[in-house]
Amino acid sequence: MIDQAVLDRYQSDVTDFLAGILDAERFAARRLHQGIYAQLQDGYYMLRTKLPAGRLQAQQLIGVAEVVENYCQEGHKVIHLTTRQDIQFHFLRLEDTPAVLRHLARYGITSREASGNTVRNITACPLAGVCPREHTDVNRHVGAAARHFLGHPLTQQLPRKFKIGFSGCGADCALGAINDVALIATLRDGRGGFRLYGFGGLGAKPYAAVEIDPFVPEEHVLPAIEAVLSLHHRHSERSNRSRARIKFLRDRFDLEQLRAMYREELRRCLLQPHMLPAGEWREGSGEVPCRQGVVRGVVAQRQAGLYAVPVSVRLGQLCNRQLRGLAELLAALELPELRTTLNQNLLIPDVPQETRAALQEGLARFGLGVPQSGDDVVNCPGAALCPLAITTSQPLAARIHGGVCDLRIRVNGCQNSCAQSDTADIGLYGVARRHHGTLLPSYVLQLGGSGVVDGAFAGAGPVVPARRVPDAVRRLHDAYSAGRLPAEDFGAYVRRVGPAYFDALLADLTAVEPQDIPLLARDLGVTASFRSGQRGIGECAGSRTDPLLLLDAELVYQRNSRNAFLQEGNFAEARACVAAALRATLAAVEDLPASNGALDDPARHGALLRRRFPQRPEFAVALEAIHADHGDDIAAWVRQADDWIARVRAALVEVRRLPPASVTVS
Repeated sequence: MIDQAVLDRYQSDVTDFLAGILDAERFAARRLHQGIYAQLQDGYYMLRTKLPAGRLQAQQLIGVAEVVENYCQEGHKVIHLTTRQDIQFHFLRLEDTPAVLRHLARYGITSREASGNTVRNITACPLAGVCPREHTDVNRHVGAAARHFLGHPLTQQLPRKFKIGFSGCGADCALGAINDVALIATLRDGRGGFRLYGFGGLGAKPYAAVEIDPFVPEEHVLPAIEAVLSLHHRHSERSNRSRARIKFLRDRFDLEQLRAMYREELRRCLLQPHMLPAGEWREGSGEVPCRQGVVRGVVAQRQAGLYAVPVSVRLGQLCNRQLRGLAELLAALELPELRTTLNQNLLIPDVPQETRAALQEGLARFGLGVPQSGDDVVNCPGAALCPLAITTSQPLAARIHGGVCDLRIRVNGCQNSCAQSDTADIGLYGVARRHHGTLLPSYVLQLGGSGVVDGAFAGAGPVVPARRVPDAVRRLHDAYSAGRLPAEDFGAYVRRVGPAYFDALLADLTAVEPQDIPLLARDLGVTASFRSGQRGIGECAGSRTDPLLLLDAELVYQRNSRNAFLQEGNFAEARACVAAALRATLAAVEDLPASNGALDDPARHGALLRRRFPQRPEFAVALEAIHADHGDDIAAWVRQADDWIARVRAALVEVRRLPPASVTVS
């Protein structure tokens, strides 16, 4: 996962940008590829690591603590755990970021492709490998997928980000409904495999993932994911970032069409080598030990005598004292591993029975402990740090509680759902609402949500001014506690009583009188009056498409398709793939989108090449020869085309000062 050459290139990029050699737009693309975002505060940056399945070694906490101590600015020396099992550092100086990346790399931690239009961190059930119910330990599948797609040319210039989750059993603790691709372990006639779901995602227009393939054999996992990625690369919107997620293909194609397109891509991908050694599979047994991917108590592992201990982390934040203390405690107790979880907490697996008391006593010394009823409250950084956020979600999260019913609460500063409010018992996202001519910081309530594939996202409820939200949450909790049926969960309760009930329940909190304005116009944790509107440049949607990175992805796609057709003896389709690769290369030369037209204008193409590369007249001559070659020796023709593409691509790299290609076109 660590590539020193990538770190060296980023160091050069920072140097060139600060010297004015590299323009801001291209630098932003390269910075985002290393997981580094611009913060709301001018001159400061956030860095996100990439931790597949949230797994960390105890010793790595020391490296994390050292970054906090040495590079995060005073007053901000904390890390933030994310809902995709990552770690974020805030208030970093740009000139320090190369040193931060190298420091983390020495501890085996990468941030490469943790942001941008790439495959993001791959998530998994926090109990993977230790859960009594699991069919298999999906950590090995997560690791294989993370390694395979990191740096893969197909994933370097996707239309938008791509999120993957693995669950070890049908409980779907990785919340498959919210992912672009979700794989849920299952058994069919004693054979291990996965149910494949996809085309899901949250945000302003959430889509719950749908079943694509009822059974993917274990050995086909990587080709199946690559098939869906290929659909994203080939068909998703590139010109309109707000509709570029793969979920929006469902607006253009019906589900049966998408499944047929997937099967066609899978057929091609299966002809390529994808190594994934077989794992151990089992039936699994017992009750589901976590709810919606959240572990709320100590769990007896399937390994006899060992326990998984969850650790509650208030607001998802850890300071350097807690990081160092936790690392030293785990080392002293010979507990080598811990995991970040989907609800911004930690989990420590493989704890012997005789060690549990010492572990909990040690955690208490650093203000940590096992979860308590009501503390399952997740938040995004909000308007304090994010340019896109509308409200200050963290001060609100600190003031609300899930009560004795232990309701799951998720708080977003905007509608982008980084805190996954659509999946909560009580979700909240920040908006601005005008009352008596004044904009007030407010929250839309989302009620009764679920993130598992057979669940349903939360329904929209009343809009409440921010300062009244704690009262609204308490009232919702108390109404549920008093009015629920035996064994009725919050989602079922919400659906039974209906939206009108909640409108009436909270009517006095949603109503605003003129005399209320002075107090309600200030957001929580803020002394100044509320102001709405974007206050900076949001980078969640990634950077501008780079024609050369897009070329690399297209060359990989066409190469793999061509090779598959050659194996089948379908030479006409193989030639079409070569022609498409040539068109894509010419489009990159011209800095235009690839044309779907015929490759039938050698004179124009020759003139373009001579104008673009006046010192390389052989490019035009070679392309004319490729045009003229219609013989039966397709292998020689393919080699000729591959050689031309490779040489032109290398010349473009030289002109644009991009890194050497990671794609092989032969």
